[in-house]
Amino acid sequence: MARYVLIFLWGLLLPSAVAAQNGSLFVSQGGASVLVSTSAGSLFQRASVPGFLTPLPEGDVPSGTLPASVSGLLDLIALAEAGPAGYNAVQHGARVRPAGAPSDMSLGEIFDWITATPGQPHAIGRYQFIPATLRRLVGIKGYGREVRFSPDVQDQLALILLQEAGLEAFQSHTLPRRAFMKNLARIWAGLPLPSGRSYYAGYAGNKATMSYARFEAGVRAVF
Repeated sequence: MARYVLIFLWGLLLPSAVAAQNGSLFVSQGGASVLVSTSAGSLFQRASVPGFLTPLPEGDVPSGTLPASVSGLLDLIALAEAGPAGYNAVQHGARVRPAGAPSDMSLGEIFDWITATPGQPHAIGRYQFIPATLRRLVGIKGYGREVRFSPDVQDQLALILLQEAGLEAFQSHTLPRRAFMKNLARIWAGLPLPSGRSYYAGYAGNKATMSYARFEAGVRAVF
């Protein structure tokens, strides 16, 4: 049976404050905010998207079989979040880095690295998952510690966040494009609002890493 995420927000509601990561994959970016690890972007604990019901995938969808539009959207997000390091991105502020390339490590090894290196940022991978988000998404997918943090697995976890942002509603034309883009910007801090600013601008230096024109052109191009 498909699982569902029901997210209600009444009015305009900022996400509740939780512990965040510090630092960034990009040296030029600022420090941490309450929900977002850096201005280079990272995934906070929950998407905060106004009321819709979104089914989560029952099983893995091989990345190679994803529609070109979804793959293109993931590429656009990764551009803002991880830069050229892609699936092996680790926040620049991590003083003690993982023992190997993240995409070659198991989830258990990544969680062990997080546990063994407290007090430093741990955002990791193409979509800069922070620990709380990573644990939540891994739990949703039911992945064990032995599962490799492969490019395909990283994509599967990011797909959940796309669903939470309203991907299916957007594709079915019940969620306007700019509303969908705003939802994405409320999940990934590197993506801008129409003002050109990050949704989390002002929180410890967070800022968008691309212009709104670039963001909108990218979404138009892939959809």
